[in-house]
Amino acid sequence: MTRGYISIGSNIDKDKHVPASLRALEQTFGELTVSSIYETEPVGFTGDVFYNLVVGFDSGLEVKAVAKQLRQIELDNGRTRDSRKFAARTLDLDLILYGDLIINDGRLQIPRDEIEHYAFVLEPLAEIAPALKHPVSRLSYAELWDKFDKTDLKQKRITPSWASTK
Repeated sequence: MTRGYISIGSNIDKDKHVPASLRALEQTFGELTVSSIYETEPVGFTGDVFYNLVVGFDSGLEVKAVAKQLRQIELDNGRTRDSRKFAARTLDLDLILYGDLIINDGRLQIPRDEIEHYAFVLEPLAEIAPALKHPVSRLSYAELWDKFDKTDLKQKRITPSWASTK
């Protein structure tokens, strides 16, 4: 089994799509380790705030099979394939880590650059896997979060009504 981590984001019907994604991921991979939910200002465009979180899971699947499962869950939640990088979305599921794999193969990049560049990925990852080390820098996610420039941080932990019954 390989331990993987998925970054989840939504700013269109997020109170519908985020819980739906968690149910689908649990059905696909089994028990999940779920971070807090962060309400985050959009990056690179103007729009509604996002819900962002990170989940950990274990799987025996090949990495490309995991990525394919995530794409299908996105599509099942109204995601269109023509969506731009910096745009509103129903659901964004990014496989950010998969064991110690280091891959840069077209659309599949692991570890994802977003880990070190965006607080909405790094903070929830550091929350659920603080001692885990980045496969390239070999720094722990807690260390990376401690070093992260939080000057203009535009996110906060929240508990949506649907999450309070977890």
